[in-house]
Amino acid sequence: MASEEPSPDVRLVDLFAGPGGLDVAATWLGIRALGVEWDDDACATREAAGLLTVSDDVRRLVPSDLPTATILTAGPPCQTFTIAGAGNGRRALQKVLAMIGRLDRGENVKKDLGALDDERTGLVLEPLRWLLEAERAGHPYEAVVLEQVPAVLPVWKSIEIVLNRHGYHTDVGVLGTEEYGVPQTRRRALLLAHRRHRPRLPSPTHRAYRRGVARDQGDDQLQPWETMSGVVARASDFVAVSNYGTNGDPADRGRRSSEEPAATITGKVGRVRLEGEGISGTAGRLSPAEAGRLQTFPLDYPWSGKNQGQQIGNAIPPRLGAHALAAVLGLTLPPALLDNCVNESWSPEVREGTLDRLLPRPVRDDFFDRSSEPTLFSH
Repeated sequence: MASEEPSPDVRLVDLFAGPGGLDVAATWLGIRALGVEWDDDACATREAAGLLTVSDDVRRLVPSDLPTATILTAGPPCQTFTIAGAGNGRRALQKVLAMIGRLDRGENVKKDLGALDDERTGLVLEPLRWLLEAERAGHPYEAVVLEQVPAVLPVWKSIEIVLNRHGYHTDVGVLGTEEYGVPQTRRRALLLAHRRHRPRLPSPTHRAYRRGVARDQGDDQLQPWETMSGVVARASDFVAVSNYGTNGDPADRGRRSSEEPAATITGKVGRVRLEGEGISGTAGRLSPAEAGRLQTFPLDYPWSGKNQGQQIGNAIPPRLGAHALAAVLGLTLPPALLDNCVNESWSPEVREGTLDRLLPRPVRDDFFDRSSEPTLFSH
């Protein structure tokens, strides 16, 4: 496999790692992560960000290639399942679901995967292959986080049934990112699994966005949802005109003021148009740094290579990733800690010091071998 040699203390392997959303979250939590990614542009960003990377096709690798990992995470490509896409994945859903049981029985489904209209559709089954192969080799993963667009929820639920049969405790559902402090309304289907305790999807920390409802209205036990203006520094208010239409209709482009969360950031984020007093030319578009901030990447995250908008839109928001990792590991994660992490620089000297300042008891190697319920970060 084409890569730098994996560090012996890697505890998390992230399949389809992209530019590093889950890897950034793992870094914030003190977990040594390694991402598998074959896109050269995403790998360029990962290299600039100092993230461990195996530059290869997930389908070519097996769990024994990364033997020290005890956590498996994955966010397979979503283009064939998303509403904004052509819909090949949604049309092939029943075929994909049928293959899940066959994989569990140890059957080879490569020929059937190759017969799908779009090969990316079958990539949603790769995390299950990794999980089953790891168990058959006698080294099952302790914890699992799978993430995709809501259309993939039936796949996650079918995989959940398989994991339950193999001794995992699970939880699955769809979350709204603005309810976890992300300044963006983005819905994601998550599957959490753990072998020794029952994980629960993370509880919201922020209020859900509702058009026409003020952010200070609602459950007073939750924080107000975050706004675009809170992370995108502009001289005046603006309106963001979405690059895609509601329910896939390009004529019905959404409009959000800077005092609202952004609409879903997609790979075409470079086409989002900003309107407002004094805004023209290049100022009428989001820079990669600004788009990354709407995904909760640090402001100075070193976006590199080509297709930076696609990289940003494909990534899981690191803040949501941190909530998911904490939830599957049974940890209580104070929102203030994430506020500090999101707003910190990503420079190596600051990043390395962040753990000392924010995590006086960082995750230790032996944490994943404990038989008792973990209490790290608990109040």
